[in-house]
Amino acid sequence: MARLVEIHPIDPQPRLIDRVVERLRRGEVAALPTDSGYAIVCALGNKEGLDRIRDIRQVGEKHHFTLLCHDFAQLGQLVIVDNPYFRLIKSLTPGPYTFILKGTKEVPRMTLNPKKRTVGVRIPDHKITQALVGAMGEPLLSSSLILPGEEEPLSEGWQVNESIGHALDIVVDGPCGEGGATTVLDLVAGEIAREGAGDVTGISL
Repeated sequence: MARLVEIHPIDPQPRLIDRVVERLRRGEVAALPTDSGYAIVCALGNKEGLDRIRDIRQVGEKHHFTLLCHDFAQLGQLVIVDNPYFRLIKSLTPGPYTFILKGTKEVPRMTLNPKKRTVGVRIPDHKITQALVGAMGEPLLSSSLILPGEEEPLSEGWQVNESIGHALDIVVDGPCGEGGATTVLDLVAGEIAREGAGDVTGISL
């Protein structure tokens, strides 16, 4: 079973944050609470971790992975943002939105959609996730922890550990946002790909 790590939701303990980051850098795979349910994460460029996430989610190579970013400056290094969408992303972050955009050369090729060369990016409004990404010093490769056959991500640490703890190395226990999965805005196709936790009122693509 995975190691369960309880981190304070308001004031994350640096000692525990550093311990999780160290293990992610060693190539381990973790489940983290976010502002839109749990996500499965690994270090950027971790091919084995990416394959493990695919196995857990049972998704193919066309699945859009999401890069969890610490801030807009970090996000801007990973994707190509046209001016009209620059303002949109700034206005919606941090928050429960995923943006699909063309990746830059900073993104490992294995992470991109093989045909479209696109990737998901987001800046979560969640203290634990932000502390981990900040300490990591680079984005985390992630996918919403939606089990095969389900439509919403898991939202409790014990539930994650009980369901897929055998397939993970770490489960970070902490509260999640209650609105379900992120709202996905495909800014390449110009469409709302999924309505979720983020309000879409007034968004025109």
